[in-house]
Amino acid sequence: MGCSSCSTGSDGQPRGCRNNGTCGTDGCNKLTVFDWLSNMSLPAGQEAFDAVEVRFKNSRKEFFRNTEGLSLALGDVVATQAKSGHDVGIVTLTGELVRVQMRRKKVPADANLPKLYRKATQRDIDKWQKCRGQEEEIKKRAREMAIILGLQMKISDVEFQGDGSKATFYYTAEDRVDFRQLIKDMAKAFGIRIEMRQIGYRQEAQRLGGIGSCGRELCCSTWLSDFRSVSTAAARYQQLSLNPQKLAGQCGKLKCCLNYELDTYLDALKDFPPTDARLQTEKGVAFCQKSDIFKGVLWFSYKEDPSNWHTLTKDQVLEILALNAKKQRVNSLEEYASQNYSAEEVTFENAVGQDSLTRFDRPKNNRRRKKGRKKRRNPSPKGKVKNA
Repeated sequence: MGCSSCSTGSDGQPRGCRNNGTCGTDGCNKLTVFDWLSNMSLPAGQEAFDAVEVRFKNSRKEFFRNTEGLSLALGDVVATQAKSGHDVGIVTLTGELVRVQMRRKKVPADANLPKLYRKATQRDIDKWQKCRGQEEEIKKRAREMAIILGLQMKISDVEFQGDGSKATFYYTAEDRVDFRQLIKDMAKAFGIRIEMRQIGYRQEAQRLGGIGSCGRELCCSTWLSDFRSVSTAAARYQQLSLNPQKLAGQCGKLKCCLNYELDTYLDALKDFPPTDARLQTEKGVAFCQKSDIFKGVLWFSYKEDPSNWHTLTKDQVLEILALNAKKQRVNSLEEYASQNYSAEEVTFENAVGQDSLTRFDRPKNNRRRKKGRKKRRNPSPKGKVKNA
């Protein structure tokens, strides 16, 4: 994602807004929320909500109480209260929308929230940036220590506290891991307090981000804030092939986008004949091979001839099923399929204006140039007079 002030280099690649993660519009951050109340004033006598939403590394967000009454805006770097010491984060939301977000995440408005100390000084920012620069090297060394100890775990991310006194290691594992010796080795090697936090594979993809098979950034790392369960039934309702490689996302689980259009398919299937329906005809039993929910079309074939499909509409199938329920059989599917057949001539228009890929290989016929050459070869006599 990028904000409106992001620049583009000469090579076409984005250069960013040069705010080093403190984008004033918060458009370069993850899980951003549009503050649609920013240009609206509060009613007379009402005080602004004193809670603030602050984002730390990647998608971790927490709420803090602005007890000092600081004037904050999106993108401000602030120093916040931590269990020990202080942390540094970026303000992502202020005002009444914070109350809405707290209600959405089931946090009481009068909850005992940690405090927001102050706007970060240059010294705080320098120390914070220095710690952030060490995270990749420390993550690499921590992975090597885990391999030496033979632990079945994957350390996916490391997050330093703003004052540099503590580091949180996020890891994924199939089973429970005894990492007590690992914590001792890392505390001795790095000289900081260590906290291990296990996360799921979806939370890992949300923190790290990436590009999905659709070509866009992952939904979980840009705007999706809750993970709903996705089952293979969602793929069956949408008539998708049950291919794990195509249905699974980068987290290894089923893609969250399978749920986006599921309700539309379920509404369309309410008055749609079941796909396991059998049509009783005089020529034999026919079963459904394929269906198009939104076009209202089904393809049936006889049990003895499964390769020959007949196109029937939804109403026709319901009519045949109603007759079968009365112990009546139709003559054949061909009678109904012939009513739906209409020969339409398909024409393809040249919308782009490119008739051939080799049109530039042929020399252009410049009539003016040929005409000029012809005149120079055969000049017309100007001074001659015809004899009477």
